[in-house]
Amino acid sequence: MVLNWANIDTVLLDMDGTLLDLHFDNFFWLNHLPDYYAAKFPGAEQLARDALTRKLSEKQGTLEWYCTKFWSDELNLDIIALKKQIGHLISERPQSLLFLEALGRHNKKRVLVTNAHPDSVTIKFSATCIEPLLDQVISSHDYGYPKESPKFWNALQKHSPFNPEKTLFIDDSIAVLNAAKNYGVANILCIDKPDSTRSTSPCAEFPSISHFEELLTIDGTLHNA
Repeated sequence: MVLNWANIDTVLLDMDGTLLDLHFDNFFWLNHLPDYYAAKFPGAEQLARDALTRKLSEKQGTLEWYCTKFWSDELNLDIIALKKQIGHLISERPQSLLFLEALGRHNKKRVLVTNAHPDSVTIKFSATCIEPLLDQVISSHDYGYPKESPKFWNALQKHSPFNPEKTLFIDDSIAVLNAAKNYGVANILCIDKPDSTRSTSPCAEFPSISHFEELLTIDGTLHNA
């Protein structure tokens, strides 16, 4: 993957599935939470699982879908405590730290833009080493709109001005990447292997990478920077 780094001054980075392995989140939402929730309904476990699936599906793409406080109230569970139970599954994706370090050496502004609730961000930061390598951290909950919404991008521009033509945005969600494209972000990359335990999912809509090493030379510097 070759980028014209001379024309990029800001790099907007997703967290889950981009800087961090999505395996933790997939396992939590598809296995750990359903198992725990179903256990509350002895004899009706499958009905409980089905009901949870419907609840999650109804909120997908909305800010509530990503909100730990919403789901704690909705399910009468401590979502943060449940996430901490499997905290050992949280990890950086390959070469994430080297990539962030390289961006810093070349004076690129490194901005985390995530739909994750601040409580989830705190858990991820405590288990990884990415926080010191970021220049700014923004949760969509700060603005009240998910990254899928054009209102998020308007709010981001208002509170943290950036030049879309000189910005690179990296994410694993096609819906979010389309929102960035519609806003006018010139450089967009899709992560096509966000979960290390799953196979690569080719991205037809945008240029894609599986690992950050594709953007780095053998000595850890940016290609053509």
